[in-house]
Amino acid sequence: MTTVHRRGMNEAITRFWSLAAPAYDQRCLQRLVYQPAQDEVIATLREHSSRRVADIACGTGILASRIAADLRPDETYGVDMSDGMLAAARRRSSAVLWKKGPAERLPFVDDFLDAIVTTSAFHFFDQPAALAEFHRVLAPGGLVAVATISPRQLLPFQLIDGSGWAPAHNPSPAEMRALFEGAGFTIGDQHRIRRPLWTRALSDLITIGVKP
Repeated sequence: MTTVHRRGMNEAITRFWSLAAPAYDQRCLQRLVYQPAQDEVIATLREHSSRRVADIACGTGILASRIAADLRPDETYGVDMSDGMLAAARRRSSAVLWKKGPAERLPFVDDFLDAIVTTSAFHFFDQPAALAEFHRVLAPGGLVAVATISPRQLLPFQLIDGSGWAPAHNPSPAEMRALFEGAGFTIGDQHRIRRPLWTRALSDLITIGVKP
């Protein structure tokens, strides 16, 4: 994917989520669609005891605020490209340090963070570039947890694109493992998100890696 194409995609995604930010916080939508993955990320971070944690593509800041309130790391960061999302996030919590930027160019120096998490957004990223960036900003021993849509069978638009990299690519479990390992991470765990029966059609996956 060219830099110009990627920039155009990021701008389109940013415009959409800036407009969609008010609807994103609807309690029913959050509880049924987003909360199961966020619960698993919180449980993973609780076991890791990270001091500096960043939620990438944080949206309106629900997960980052939970991390700050429930786990109390030394520093919690929320990063998003959308001004609308970040405005809502800043209203939600002053305990989180909110920053603007794409997953592929994070506003952190090398080896700065102890953990990176992202939920329900990875399918929009330039996935190899984002994971390489996660690896750059994580300290040795740092944790990355990615929860993303991962259908149990290919979607129609994936069958059309012979490269496998559609504008919103939903990777298989094997692709996720290959992406993580290609970026230099050791796979710690991978499993389907535990969901109520009536929402399992979403078929999302959490993959957890560690920077050696």
